[in-house]
Amino acid sequence: MKLTLEIWRQAGPTHEGAFETVDVPDAVPQMSILELLDHVNNRLIEQNLEPYMFASDCREGICGTCGLMVNGRPHGPGQNTPACQQRLVGYNDGDVIKLEPMRSAAFPVIKDMVVDRSALDRVMEKGGYVSINAGTAPDADTLHQNHETAEFALDHAACIGCGACVAACPNGAAHLFTGAKLVHLSLMPLGKEERGKRARHMVDELETNFGHCSLYGECADVCPAGIPLTAVSAINKERARAAFRGKDD
Repeated sequence: MKLTLEIWRQAGPTHEGAFETVDVPDAVPQMSILELLDHVNNRLIEQNLEPYMFASDCREGICGTCGLMVNGRPHGPGQNTPACQQRLVGYNDGDVIKLEPMRSAAFPVIKDMVVDRSALDRVMEKGGYVSINAGTAPDADTLHQNHETAEFALDHAACIGCGACVAACPNGAAHLFTGAKLVHLSLMPLGKEERGKRARHMVDELETNFGHCSLYGECADVCPAGIPLTAVSAINKERARAAFRGKDD
């Protein structure tokens, strides 16, 4: 299968970037988007040319490192699927595929398709933790939580922080990411001590670095973890709860 790739090349954060055209005459449908880039880079390395930079790690769809834009959509055409799991089976011979970094003001380009997503880390630093007493682990029976609540919390804990929600949002909002973390930690027994403080600090950091929610729901459509759009409501819910209860909770 022959494909034409338009790949973003940018030497660094202070440099101008541009798309470069690369012809791939021997792509196979079983390749993932990342394997396609590997294939291109192997050829460049053999020719003593600089390969394209892109981020990846586990390539099992669970780490979120592999975020990039494929034809203007985070990760690729497949719904709720990370780039490392997006295969070429949906493309036809002669198709053009445009590959570029996650586009958001909060994600400055480091090089080529590698971006700095530390703005998400800063949100987590403000409240993505729980207080525990160091020492012997408590007996499991002392922490009461029913199965349904635990499963609901884990559904939101599945967020892998890839940043697709931010790149998909025309306002560059990270409400799906932050809301998922707030829902998860608010439901866990060990997370309740910081609940109010967590909401205030995480939402303040969110609004410092990211835009307002667009209300269109593009974020949930591209989320590899399938975080529901209802997670966004936790932003206002947890902030209002914290304001009502005061600074001590």
